[in-house]
Amino acid sequence: MVQPNHANMLDVAHGGNVMKWMDEVGAMSAMRFAGEMCVTARVNQMNFERPIPVGDTAYITAYVYDAGTSSVKVRLIAERENLQTHERERTTESYFVYVAIDEDNTPTTVPELTVDTEEGERLRREALADDLGRAD
Repeated sequence: MVQPNHANMLDVAHGGNVMKWMDEVGAMSAMRFAGEMCVTARVNQMNFERPIPVGDTAYITAYVYDAGTSSVKVRLIAERENLQTHERERTTESYFVYVAIDEDNTPTTVPELTVDTEEGERLRREALADDLGRAD
């Protein structure tokens, strides 16, 4: 829940807090997939489409859509949710890249990504197409 200490002078979540929350959720998604500690390597374009007011919840969804030798790509979508009305609306979207590291903080291999459902494959295709469209 967005509290006053998370807000800017407009009483909405400060963009830096939203990015931090997205990074934390994305790292958990990457680590769950990799089975290893993961560190943030890159943040692709961060799109703040609308604010998250104080009192609303920042609802963040993350999923792995691609993996390299030691890298894990995660799509992140933040929504604002009013807990009383259950109204939810997309606020922020980005693509993060994490690198799996071993106990010596050296990059280590990650498993091959497999997708078992049609829905999962659709999400993967959409993320790959969108991420390529945003590439530097």
